[in-house]
Amino acid sequence: MYLMIFVTILAFAFFGIFLAAIRRYKRCPSDKVLVIYGKTGTDSTTGLARTSNCIHGGAAFVWPLLQDYAYLDLTPIAIDIDLRSALSKQNIRINVPSVFTVGISTDEGTMQNAAERLLGLPHNAIRQVAEDIIFGQLRLTIATMDIEEINADRDKFLANVSLNVEGELRKVGLRLINVNIKDITDESGYIEALGKEAAAEAINEAKIKVAEKERNGAIGAAEANREKRIRVAAADAEAVNGENTARVSVANSNADRQVKEAAASRLSEAAEKVQQAKALEEAYQSEAEAEKQRAERDRATQYADTVVLAEIDKEQIRIAAEAEADKLRLEAKGRGDALYNEMEGRARGMFQTLAKQAEGLMEYVRAAGGDPDKAVMLMIAQQMPEIARIQVEAIKNLHIDNVTVWDNMSGPDGSPKTAQFLSGMISSLPQFHDLFKMVGLNLPEYFGKRQEEEPPVTDE
Repeated sequence: MYLMIFVTILAFAFFGIFLAAIRRYKRCPSDKVLVIYGKTGTDSTTGLARTSNCIHGGAAFVWPLLQDYAYLDLTPIAIDIDLRSALSKQNIRINVPSVFTVGISTDEGTMQNAAERLLGLPHNAIRQVAEDIIFGQLRLTIATMDIEEINADRDKFLANVSLNVEGELRKVGLRLINVNIKDITDESGYIEALGKEAAAEAINEAKIKVAEKERNGAIGAAEANREKRIRVAAADAEAVNGENTARVSVANSNADRQVKEAAASRLSEAAEKVQQAKALEEAYQSEAEAEKQRAERDRATQYADTVVLAEIDKEQIRIAAEAEADKLRLEAKGRGDALYNEMEGRARGMFQTLAKQAEGLMEYVRAAGGDPDKAVMLMIAQQMPEIARIQVEAIKNLHIDNVTVWDNMSGPDGSPKTAQFLSGMISSLPQFHDLFKMVGLNLPEYFGKRQEEEPPVTDE
């Protein structure tokens, strides 16, 4: 229960921190400049601490307690400048009523100036600052120009005003958007007199131009009449000459036409015959090509009827032979696998048999307490019935109908002869020692020892 309460409180705490972080992430609208002030780091170029961080058209996170933020409005500010009695270069006072449109600049350095000098000021205060700057720079610009230059060359006047005013506005973070000069007047009437002088000069120049045009018109009419008469006469002469030339040209043209018609007729006949010959030649070539195509078709038909069928039979035979060979290979592989499995089974069986025999021998040795001689005695004791059977098999086919023994007790030491006879008969059987020696074994000592052959005596 306490764990759930703790987890709930922790979740609410994280959620509150997340909401606070979202609220401190500020986005800058396009018509404003976001100014973040407080601990904003150092300038990378100068190495000094920055007073603020200005952002236009982006977003930034405002750290609580360390930073705060404010906005600079980019809305244009229109300022009416009713400049009166401004001295010109000629010491003539003039009136220049105009409208200046200014706004907060979005240039990197100028935004920094605006953040330092205009942040927090209302529009009226900003308008007043810009108005004071414009009044001063406009008077300065008028003082460096003549009235004639100001009145006649308005573009130069506006360029000078924009240059001087723009530089001063940037120092406080503003930029000049537009300048509109309403009118230029003076108190002494100098500009009006200049206008009247210019008007009179224009009227006189117009009258002179009208008289010159009338004179030029009369002269032009006389010259045009003379030129007309000359050209009419020349045109008549040229017309007669042209008619004669035309008649000669018509005659020559008729003659040339007849010659050309004859030549054309001759060429036409020759061309017709040539075309007929070419048509026959092309017809013969077409027939030859047709015959050639027909021969190719017949040859292809015969090829398909004979060679292709033979190729098909050959392919069928090859496929059948490969199938038979694959069958024989598979059968041989099957027999080989069967033989391998059979031999492997036999070897496994033989291995198991030998392993069991080895285990049996180990049991003999273990039963004899690890003594090999005793183990052999146990094995021989187990095989005694089989040994006896073999001994019986050796003499069972001997037919002895009757044995008569005349014993006169003449054996050595007064022993009976019958005992010597039985021992001789037993010694004629295969001895146990020889039998066991043939299989690589030795009988225990209590069965007796076999007399070894005495080694031959050598002469030393």
